[in-house]
Amino acid sequence: MNLAEICDNAKKGREYALLGNYDSSMVYYQGVIQQIQRHCQSVRDPAVKGKWQQVRQELLEEYEQVKSIVSTLESFKIDKPPDFPVSCQDEPVRDPAVWPPPVPAEHRAPPQIRRSNREVRPLRKDMAGVGARGPVGRAHPISKSEKPSTSRDKDNRARGKDDKGRKNMQDGASDGEIPKFDGAGYDKDLIEALERDIVSRNPSIHWDDIADLEEAKKLLREAVVLPMWMPDFFKGIRRPWKGVLMVGPPGTGKTMLAKAVATECGTTFFNVSSSTLTSKYRGESEKLVRLLFEMARFYAPTTIFIDEIDSICSRRGTSDEHEASRRVKSELLIQMDGVGGALENDDPSKMVMVLAATNFPWDIDEALRRRLEKRIYIPLPTAKGRAELLKINLREVELDPDIQLEDIAEKIEGYSGADITNVCRDASLMAMRRRINGLSPEEIRALSKEELQMPVTKGDFELALKKIAKSVSAADLEKYEKWMVEFGSA
Repeated sequence: MNLAEICDNAKKGREYALLGNYDSSMVYYQGVIQQIQRHCQSVRDPAVKGKWQQVRQELLEEYEQVKSIVSTLESFKIDKPPDFPVSCQDEPVRDPAVWPPPVPAEHRAPPQIRRSNREVRPLRKDMAGVGARGPVGRAHPISKSEKPSTSRDKDNRARGKDDKGRKNMQDGASDGEIPKFDGAGYDKDLIEALERDIVSRNPSIHWDDIADLEEAKKLLREAVVLPMWMPDFFKGIRRPWKGVLMVGPPGTGKTMLAKAVATECGTTFFNVSSSTLTSKYRGESEKLVRLLFEMARFYAPTTIFIDEIDSICSRRGTSDEHEASRRVKSELLIQMDGVGGALENDDPSKMVMVLAATNFPWDIDEALRRRLEKRIYIPLPTAKGRAELLKINLREVELDPDIQLEDIAEKIEGYSGADITNVCRDASLMAMRRRINGLSPEEIRALSKEELQMPVTKGDFELALKKIAKSVSAADLEKYEKWMVEFGSA
């Protein structure tokens, strides 16, 4: 028998007990006790044999102490502790001026929801209107009935994801459910960021809500709406346009036109900006661009509206261009060429239309300008359009009978749609300002709604026009018209 081995095993048993690894410690203690037992049988000297038995007895006592610690720990693992009756005499007298301690809320496991076979499980952490997000930083306990998924189950689910992700939206619509995009291979945070930019599957803005711009409406109907209504006609050389660029001064209604297109077509509307497609991590911006177009093809027919596209895809080859932004531009150009609207044998109802808007068309890259095949100029409203804008903005406000909207429309020549909205808003507040002038806060709160409902007069508009000037200069309009003569495709 090797005495060094006995000493080493006893030392390890004590060290594991001190570190809290009681299972390993008990194994070493049992082995040492058996080794000493066999060694005592081979010893002939009674004095030496008595010393070994004394050592064995000490190790047995240590072993029993470790066993008692383990049994104490096991008692804490009881699922339901016994109910101990609490006598009323032990309850302390409560002070009525002191609130009692809060009662801990009962935490229950969330109910298990059966998912239909057609529904694709979303990879998002939180989806607006779909599910509630649990508290951050808390771990949800797993019930005992649930079994941990094995690697074989994960492989089977991974194989089925591709088939589920490629199902058409009509398959899910037959059950009254909207299928969710399967982002296998992408980060869940990227999918969540793009899902937030799906503004609506029906923005509820129609052509009648937009004053004037008849030429732009006509071309957008031909480029986007008509292919959805007449898919058999728009094939081959008549295939729909893959991209439309709206050019014009700020505040002329480019965003509203894009939402009206999505409403009239009944398409899913993606409102994308430069913040959506940029990331601080290297390589994630290109992934976001590719993921955007893959999600658009999944939710097709889709309208991708990229506002201020000059901030994303400006001219390449300049001295101040960064290498990361060049990769993003290249990926955007590749995806736009691949999206293709509807090719010769494709169904126009599954197309992805890219609508872009910019106030600086001269800064756009040449390759992107070629891919945006239709380039429309959205001008300032005409006299008729200004009068219609006044009627739309003032339809909920009482007007003085002496007001002639046509006369006001002539005075606001050169104003954009956003400028006209600001004028109407300021004029509608003039009566309220006169009414509360000189009143104390208590008197203002006591005013009834009927006292504030006073008609808007012609003088209110004159005061508003003195305060609000137009935001577009003649030099800017000349630059837009010159660019449209050179590169326009209306």
